[in-house]
Amino acid sequence: MPGGPGAGPGATTGTGAKPDRPPKPPAPGSGSTPSAPGTPKPGGGGGGGTTSPPPPAKPTPPPTPAALKLSAPQRAPADKRWCEKVTVEFRNTGGTPARSGTITFATHIIGALGVDWATIRSSQPLPAPIAAGATRSQTYTVCLESWRVPLGMRVETQDVSAVWE
Repeated sequence: MPGGPGAGPGATTGTGAKPDRPPKPPAPGSGSTPSAPGTPKPGGGGGGGTTSPPPPAKPTPPPTPAALKLSAPQRAPADKRWCEKVTVEFRNTGGTPARSGTITFATHIIGALGVDWATIRSSQPLPAPIAAGATRSQTYTVCLESWRVPLGMRVETQDVSAVWE
């Protein structure tokens, strides 16, 4: 009967516990401490007790932006003296794909005696998308205007750079 005689602050009803009897102290030398009724005992031996909530999940950091590393240009002759085939390897070391961008070629005009007469820059689109952690190789045909490369001169694409999103 709730609220009746004996329904004091330490009384329980319906569990079979005796409210007037304190918990039994541990045996000497057992190394354990007494626990309140209904709480699990250390070592997982508790019956029907409460469990602690799982630890909060660590937030995952946002992925790093795309980071392209370009190889040195590999040159091969083309069918015209003012053109050459340039192969570049793109390696994305970032955490997101490179979705678009341009590659810029620095093409030098070299005279018959080896004199570097001029450097002309030209751009073409990247072979996008380049997935995170992926490597892609692309061969471009890089041409200058024919009047810039007179007979006896040649072109050399010596440097490449890229911008991407």
